[in-house]
Amino acid sequence: MSEVRQKAELAGRVTSVLSSLSTEQKNAALLVAAQALINASDDIIEANKEDLQRGRENGTSESLLDRLALNKGRIEGIAEGLKQIVELPDPIGETLETIDRPNGLHIVKRRVPLGVIGIVYEARPNVTVDAIGLCLKTGNAVVLRGGSSALSSNRKIVEIIHEALKGTAVPRDAVQLIEDPNRSSVDEMLKLNGLLDVVIPRGGSSLIQNVVQNATVPVIETGAGICHTYLDASATPEMATAISINAKVQRPSVCNAMETLLVHEDYATAHLSDLAEVFKEAGVELRGDDKTRSIVNWASEATDEDYATEYNDYILNVKIVSNLDEALSHIRQFSTKHSECIVTEDRENALRFQQEVDAAAVYHNVSTRFTDGFEFGFGAEIGISTQKLHARGPMGLPALTSSKYIIDGNGQIRE
Repeated sequence: MSEVRQKAELAGRVTSVLSSLSTEQKNAALLVAAQALINASDDIIEANKEDLQRGRENGTSESLLDRLALNKGRIEGIAEGLKQIVELPDPIGETLETIDRPNGLHIVKRRVPLGVIGIVYEARPNVTVDAIGLCLKTGNAVVLRGGSSALSSNRKIVEIIHEALKGTAVPRDAVQLIEDPNRSSVDEMLKLNGLLDVVIPRGGSSLIQNVVQNATVPVIETGAGICHTYLDASATPEMATAISINAKVQRPSVCNAMETLLVHEDYATAHLSDLAEVFKEAGVELRGDDKTRSIVNWASEATDEDYATEYNDYILNVKIVSNLDEALSHIRQFSTKHSECIVTEDRENALRFQQEVDAAAVYHNVSTRFTDGFEFGFGAEIGISTQKLHARGPMGLPALTSSKYIIDGNGQIRE
């Protein structure tokens, strides 16, 4: 039997135990796991060094190495994510609807776990802990298949959590890590109907599309982030600069970072030259249309391919538009429906932008970097869904549940 099938079966065997655990039992296990990660931070950092070394030898970019890197501060942040989950309400068992029928049937719709969740992701060891925390809190088992570039870190993290769970009510088999680095292990996961209840991909566009196009197991699609910020004619320069710089530079390697800046022609005439210099000082390469390059002569040419690219790097497309309609048209063409922002003092334009833009998160005068489960008050997130079925946007605990109907009667039969 393959590693993938064996571990999925082990996870499936404990779902009935998980679904019956109390909130207190699950929370206690998460707190023990959080403390165990902090206590073993030196061991995790040592394992992480192996991944970073392999990454450098393989020519991994600095932005991707940043996503992979762990230090004491980041490990404490990861552990804090588990503690945040503990503080959140447990959705399992929540009554969603109650129906009393004329024939005496009493029907209650309640939240229940999804079952066994497969997570396919790339070089983000923090995702390992986030996924474990969210899945265990919602009574789900989890089968993790992280990127090979983070294998040493993930292996150590799961080893520590397995050890921590031994003294809790949560069975250690509820957490499984696929260590086979070959792509065939992902392909096998995607077709484990009957063993996996859902697969959630987290990563770049190629990974997500591979999962969406090849899975026979149901998929919750977390999308790539080609995010736009539109500076309207009435945008306040100080606010526009702060939001634009934050959206691109604060952490360019993540999916809610801005990839294209759209600028109203009136704003561009007055302020784009100064804004471009701020980006230049931050080390950002600008690529622009003809109008942009007439103002910023050091910007290179932006093509449709550029506008359709999620860089995850210090590269930014800039396009000057005549009005809100042109900005909306560009977003419709190139958006991945993740996060979009308008910076404006015109309330009508803001309302129209938020109504017409089809995305999981639509902002007015706020950096797109806030599309995040922690920032939304969900604790750690399992991902940011850009689809419309089941879940959309940052996915916290309720997104990892299904529902079932509980029906009570007194001998009714259907005629």
